[in-house]
Amino acid sequence: MRIRKKKWAEPELAVCPYYTNTPEKFRGRWKEFFGNDHPIELEIGCGKCTFVAEKAKRNPGINYIAMDIKSDMLGVGRRNIEHIFADTGERPKNIALVRCNVEMIDKAIAPEDGIAMMYINFCNPWPREKHKKRRLTYPKKLSMYRDFLTDDAVIFFKTDNDELFEDSIGYFEEAKYHIRYLTHDLHNSDIKDNIVTEHEQMFTDEGIPIKYLEATV
Repeated sequence: MRIRKKKWAEPELAVCPYYTNTPEKFRGRWKEFFGNDHPIELEIGCGKCTFVAEKAKRNPGINYIAMDIKSDMLGVGRRNIEHIFADTGERPKNIALVRCNVEMIDKAIAPEDGIAMMYINFCNPWPREKHKKRRLTYPKKLSMYRDFLTDDAVIFFKTDNDELFEDSIGYFEEAKYHIRYLTHDLHNSDIKDNIVTEHEQMFTDEGIPIKYLEATV
């Protein structure tokens, strides 16, 4: 997703106590970042952070790492997080807002961090053949994620894009994941407590069914 330059984003992120653009410093020590021993869940390509903010607000006993490569996007995300947490009277203590290229995720997260759940929501579909290896569900990346996921971890994947979804089914199988649940129409499925993201609402309003799967390691 393209986003216009936000001149205010980096200055606001620089004073945000739960933001870091040097995640390698916390590799293997994310529990120290949060200051507790709670389970850690990860969203990559977190975008405007409405999903992770809602997850963190509903689940104070779980820590969330929200990762994106764009500081402008994370700046918008920080404001959304603050807005969603405004009625609590406190800043979120279970969110780490992280600037990181997913290609370098192995430098940011270690097996010792034990990621229990992982979320990939409406990532770039990279439709051109030569760009498909950039997809966040590409087999090479799925194999990389396996290194830091716990033995009972689950990856949750949502997209509006038919081609990306069908290809990703094959990617998960190629990377030796087990697809435990799959639907081509999330909003007419038996999934409960779905958090609707900004993109998800937009695509739904356009009549595009949301594709969804859960895969275990």
